[in-house]
Amino acid sequence: MFLHRNDRPFDKEGDGLNKVLREEKKFLISIDEFRRTSGKLEKVMIQDPHNGSHGYIIRSLYYDTPYDTDYFEKAAGVELRRKIRLRIYDPRHDFAMLEMKQKQGTQQLKRSLRVSRADAIELTQGRYECLLKYHEPFAAEIYAFMKTRCYNPCTIVQYHRKAFIAKENKIRVTFDNQIVATESSFDIFSERLNMNPVLDPYDVVLEIKYNGFFLNYIQSMLNCIDKSELSVSKYVLARQNAYQTHI
Repeated sequence: MFLHRNDRPFDKEGDGLNKVLREEKKFLISIDEFRRTSGKLEKVMIQDPHNGSHGYIIRSLYYDTPYDTDYFEKAAGVELRRKIRLRIYDPRHDFAMLEMKQKQGTQQLKRSLRVSRADAIELTQGRYECLLKYHEPFAAEIYAFMKTRCYNPCTIVQYHRKAFIAKENKIRVTFDNQIVATESSFDIFSERLNMNPVLDPYDVVLEIKYNGFFLNYIQSMLNCIDKSELSVSKYVLARQNAYQTHI
């Protein structure tokens, strides 16, 4: 079930560009570890206001070149790379966020542009001219980038997220599970997408996002987790699953 997220930033067209620079670490943990750790974090961190009882849903449509350049660069661990996606939190909303993530070493820069629902639908169909009417320079930049490199929609990924926030240093700790994906439809606003799991339902992806330094009291709560660092993204997991299915 999707949550209403009407109070998310950039709820009006032309509000501008959201820009975030941070470090990110990802780990694969069990659902039992998620339950124990989230219970501890609730006592010392602020819950994302959209968490509710079971978290909230994120759905992203990812783009790639005809040669799956971004997929293979990520899978190979190329240091300088990009990822482009269109993200929503509820198919009933009248907007979406067009995002580009750029990675260099441990640093990640994420830029997000709010686009109207009508323009988002154009983007799901591989038509990017609608970006030229937005005043933010990022809109022209991502338009040129996607057109010259022939980016096209390639997969939709959806998952449940529970997030915790620390005021100091803008730290976010998120837990993502029930990760599913599809390459049979790119209708990101559909409420009836047929999607397949890409991870065991008892696995959870833990992501730690922070700027510059990580607070000791939060780190100590996470150190007890028997975790293995995850080098691939949810996008790569979805594409790997699709490649195996096609084979």
